[in-house]
Amino acid sequence: MVQQCIVHLIRNSFRYAGRQHRDGIVKALKPVYTAPSEQAAKDRFDEFKAEWGQRYPAIVQLWESSWAEFVPFLEYDVEIRRVICTTNAIESINARYRRAVRARGHFPNEAAALNCLYLVTRSLDPTGGGRARWVMRWKPALNAFAITFAGRFEGTSH
Repeated sequence: MVQQCIVHLIRNSFRYAGRQHRDGIVKALKPVYTAPSEQAAKDRFDEFKAEWGQRYPAIVQLWESSWAEFVPFLEYDVEIRRVICTTNAIESINARYRRAVRARGHFPNEAAALNCLYLVTRSLDPTGGGRARWVMRWKPALNAFAITFAGRFEGTSH
């Protein structure tokens, strides 16, 4: 299943919009990507098109061309949507890894490189209190994943 990153779709929409209209566009697009079904999203998108399509036809074209990759997102439970709507967390940690590796240049061995990545990962949450917040935030999503993808979670318990 291929799914478009919703945040990147919205950001790409801003390429075609004037800065003074961004808040209005976000407000008009939110009902589209938070819709409970594909038909509801289509109805909300038609409303968006009626309001903004004349002024920004490129945004309408962007969403219409990305619709097939956007629609799978709507099939998921709300808790799953919160987790998969963006790839920013993954991109953020990858950027930190690249920055740390680039700053050091080279490593004497693989263990030294892994140690560097471990330390970068630990620096994201130096007190260790983030795990409790992570667990609280992810438990509803994990429950929804277990139901949606039944059979994939068996045998993965710690």
